Amino acid sequence: MTSRVRVFILRTSGILLCALGLLHLAVTPIIARFVAGAALPSAVDWLTPPMLLNHVVVGILLLPLGVLTTYAAPYAASWAKVVTRAVALAVATLPPTLFWVMGTRYFRAVPFQVATGIVCIASVTLLAAAFWKSARDNGSRHDSA
Repeated sequence: MTSRVRVFILRTSGILLCALGLLHLAVTPIIARFVAGAALPSAVDWLTPPMLLNHVVVGILLLPLGVLTTYAAPYAASWAKVVTRAVALAVATLPPTLFWVMGTRYFRAVPFQVATGIVCIASVTLLAAAFWKSARDNGSRHDSA
């Protein structure tokens, strides 16, 4: 993989992670309404705060992951390789964990489909860009950014 392709993939994946974080934050009130409409009033007061906290924390944490991945992209042959590989591995655990923990019943919701699509695309592209050997890794200096 050339440096240009690697940088493009990492930047695009970083932007996708930021978009996923924003989507996560945007649907938080919708999910709160789902809980309020589907649970007993006594359960809503108990379920809503931790669900909102979880949703907001994940959405916020996705933003720096995306920004750091985008920022580190041009430097992925040096110190940033550790950053991009750590982000890639963390993001790659999301799709199988979503399917394992949540099953498929939530896939009727369009925001859930969009978020799952984004995280699947980001995980595959991040893994490829972070771990694919470049010509520089093989000792060649012809792999310029």
